[in-house]
Amino acid sequence: MLKIRNGIFFCGLMLILLLISIWAISIGTVQLNLIDIQKALMYIFNPNFSLTESGHGIENDIIWLIRIPRILLVILAGAGLAISGVVMQAIVQNPLADPYILGVSSGASLGATIAIFFNVGIYWGSNFVGIMAFLGALMISALVLFVANLGGRTNSMKLLLSGISLSAVCSAFSSFIVYFADDKDGIKTVIYWMMGSFADTRWENLYVVAPVVIILIVFFYTQSKILNLMLLGDETAITLGTDLAKYRYVFLLGSALLVAMVVFSAGMIGFVGLIVPHIVRMLIGTEHRILLPFCAITGAIFLLIADSLCRTLLPATEIPIGILISLIGAPCFVYLMIKKTYGFGGN
Repeated sequence: MLKIRNGIFFCGLMLILLLISIWAISIGTVQLNLIDIQKALMYIFNPNFSLTESGHGIENDIIWLIRIPRILLVILAGAGLAISGVVMQAIVQNPLADPYILGVSSGASLGATIAIFFNVGIYWGSNFVGIMAFLGALMISALVLFVANLGGRTNSMKLLLSGISLSAVCSAFSSFIVYFADDKDGIKTVIYWMMGSFADTRWENLYVVAPVVIILIVFFYTQSKILNLMLLGDETAITLGTDLAKYRYVFLLGSALLVAMVVFSAGMIGFVGLIVPHIVRMLIGTEHRILLPFCAITGAIFLLIADSLCRTLLPATEIPIGILISLIGAPCFVYLMIKKTYGFGGN
């Protein structure tokens, strides 16, 4: 009965995601009706149709060149951040952990700041800021692992402390560069990038992000048993014949790679990896074989709704998605922290 109930629940979430996706296609500066959307979607069967070239009509170009790639990237980003949150919470054994807690966000910010003010990596083309942020996120993750291994075997507490310390160092360097920079346009670019946005999404972004995110989500799903063991702790896992240390390294880098791909494509987007896993865990429990797919689909729905609201709340203006997510996520985080600390609001 439980499998049937979960199966129905998951199919219901998939249907919700489909309906929200259709709604997201229809809204924007140019309003589209269902007939326009249906005609545009049928265009895919035209042998001369190209996803990346214009000239198929205004409605078709809006749908295929702007809205559909954006929606697909939002779905992938939401799923990736939610899965990263689940993995990070298992690694540090804390349901209040966030994918950015080990310094990934600060490393990405430093990489982007260096790219914007010093033109480092400009030969990579228009995406050089995202690429530098991606490299910064991965480098800080590797450095966190290195520092956590100094002086003996790593554990969740050493990872957490290493992440917090290195995050502070990266933030200090970023602030130092911005403070002494005499470039108002660069400062605006850094601020806007740190707020997060999917406004410039193109199919080229998806070709890079989609394979990595999908492969990592599938990989983490195959590691459900190990993630369950991580919740029990190292001592219990060792008594069961499993050494979690090597898995912790791989999972941390995999989780950082998920976040780095989102950072590369859309900038900084916080709280998704905190809120979604916690809510889903309260509804279906802590079994990762079930938790992971539910978090992926719920994260996609959550971020797609948020992105759609960013495009429509203010006329002729798009709100950076990081602002809206923070307005939702910060109060939720405070509530969850109080509930965990003092036991308010039930179990």
